[in-house]
Amino acid sequence: MKLKVTVNGIAYDIEVEVEEEERPTLGAVIIGGGGGASPAPTTASVKAASANAVVAPLSGAVARILVAEGDEITEGQVLLVLEAMKMETEITAPHAGKVGRILVKERDSVAGGEALIELA
Repeated sequence: MKLKVTVNGIAYDIEVEVEEEERPTLGAVIIGGGGGASPAPTTASVKAASANAVVAPLSGAVARILVAEGDEITEGQVLLVLEAMKMETEITAPHAGKVGRILVKERDSVAGGEALIELA
């Protein structure tokens, strides 16, 4: 690389050799690794849902239950309302039918995938 440098009013042409610096590369990324003993396994449990159960799409608290056991329901009818992070989510009937059992109470905390209502 050629540079022009002026020192005390005198211009000098200088040729400079620049060596490419080797840049460090990212090494192996190990997730969950660590020395010592392996961590204890964790477990999570959600009550099993039957094939005709309406399940919670997310974790939250049951705010309101809008049906009773034995009620005839239509497809898309709001069955209950879940509250999560100050937002309400309406849980609707996937198809017409009859409410068999209500598996939760108002203010119950539920996990995503947990059965809320069984349809008959």
